[in-house]
Amino acid sequence: MKDKIPCEIITWYVLPVIRRELAVMLVKNHHMSQKEAANLLGVTDAAVSQYLSKKRGNADFCSGNEDIFEESAQRIANGAPAKEEICRLCKFLLSQNILELIQNEGNR
Repeated sequence: MKDKIPCEIITWYVLPVIRRELAVMLVKNHHMSQKEAANLLGVTDAAVSQYLSKKRGNADFCSGNEDIFEESAQRIANGAPAKEEICRLCKFLLSQNILELIQNEGNR
C-alpha cells in the first residue's frame, strides 16, 4: 500500500465508500429506486445494488460522519450535481486524514 500515490488510494478506497454511503441514503432515506440513485450518481444499477449489499465500497471509515453524508444526499436529491457533492465529501475525508488511516490499515 505504501507505494500507491494518493490518487490511487482515493480511486480504489475512498470513492467507492462515498458512493456507497450516498447510494444507501438516496435509496433508504430519500426513497429513490436503485435506478434513480444510479442515474444521479453516474454509476450503473448493478453498482448501486452492490453498494447496498456491501459487495462494493465495504470499508467503514465514515462512522461518525453520517450527518455530512446525509447533507450531501439531501442536496443531490434536491438537484445538486452529484460530482460536486462527491468532491466535497472527498475533500472532507482528506481533511480528516483518511489517507493515513487507509495506509496504516494496509500496512498491518
